[in-house]
Amino acid sequence: MNKFLKEFKDRGFFYQCTNEDELSDQLNKEKTRAYIGFDCTAESLHVGSLLQIMCLRLLQKHGHQPIVLLGGGTTRIGDPSGKDKTRKILSEKDIKKNTKNIEKILKNYLDTKDKKTKPIFVNNFSWLKNLNYISFLRDIGKHFTINKMLTFESVKNRLDREQSLSYMEFNYMILQSYDFLELNKKEKCLLQIGGSDQWGNIVNGVDLIKRYSNKQVYGLTTPLITLASGAKMGKSENGAIWLDKNFLTPYEYWQFWRNTDDRDVIKFLKFFTDIEVEKIVELEKKDINDLKILLANETTSMLHGQKEAKNCEDMAKSAFSGHSSRLNLPTIKIDKKNFQKEFNVIDLIIISNLEKSRSEIRRLIRGKAIKINNEIIESEKFIIEKKLFNKNFIKLSIGKKRHLKIEIN
Repeated sequence: MNKFLKEFKDRGFFYQCTNEDELSDQLNKEKTRAYIGFDCTAESLHVGSLLQIMCLRLLQKHGHQPIVLLGGGTTRIGDPSGKDKTRKILSEKDIKKNTKNIEKILKNYLDTKDKKTKPIFVNNFSWLKNLNYISFLRDIGKHFTINKMLTFESVKNRLDREQSLSYMEFNYMILQSYDFLELNKKEKCLLQIGGSDQWGNIVNGVDLIKRYSNKQVYGLTTPLITLASGAKMGKSENGAIWLDKNFLTPYEYWQFWRNTDDRDVIKFLKFFTDIEVEKIVELEKKDINDLKILLANETTSMLHGQKEAKNCEDMAKSAFSGHSSRLNLPTIKIDKKNFQKEFNVIDLIIISNLEKSRSEIRRLIRGKAIKINNEIIESEKFIIEKKLFNKNFIKLSIGKKRHLKIEIN
């Protein structure tokens, strides 16, 4: 078996593949270009996209060249896969801003120096914007049948649930197939990789290229990830785990990985780090908390750098030891004007953005989960006074995992 495919399977990336034996032969024969697409629906990707990013890294590791397709065009349509309603249509300005920022994030993960494997960034808006509708229907649309399109999960699930599916969304799979055709013609791309929910779209692209130009290309999918708890990967109780530090601090990112469920740790070391699989098997014997710290350090280093990861680990140790004055915990500043009126612990937590619901904060206080300067707060009426700010700051903690340094501005 080809080395790339073997490691792809050993790490648990493999779900489905078209013509696997032929793909293995192709990868053994020559350096191969493969693409993964990212629609630009938000200014940042979150960890739900991280497995696809790791596939791009693995391609580079084995000497192949990744193509990153930024969906500046398809973002204007919206992929119905896994969605129960039509995606919000963004403005041209927002899509351009999102596209630029997502490319910047991806460059944190990919080697851009090696000419042989450096990623090729393309934007499908460059070829979709000038499509002639009649010509497109005649040259491309004739290769698709409604009968087959209705069988794909992204369409079938919406119709089975009697949720509306716009004609615009229905066309998404044709546009994605066309992307593959364009990349095959322009960049000699032979492989598309995506999540298992993209299987129908990918197979359509493989078939289109075969019908249109009689060339053999391939499709490869990864499993959709759910946490051991059953929750969807990429989300937490406090929202999405963003890959941009402007939306999620490195410390919060580090803590997300540090708090991984015991049952997911080994799997995530295989998925989201560069540690060799054989080494991970050996690590299974180690203390689970040490492995969680290793996971947090490796994933944070990859995105934010080793120095930032070490700083996050030190912050966490400081928070748990109670010596928060020694190091910089995540910090927010509050206006001293707040102290001109009665200012209680609930107000403080809402200002800090650790929680937004007053009823949830009351529940946490009743459960003795709120601490100020390591002291449990017993009452929701607890008043925040200036004398609590030792050396101009207080430490606010919710449970064992969330800690903030709050200063008076």
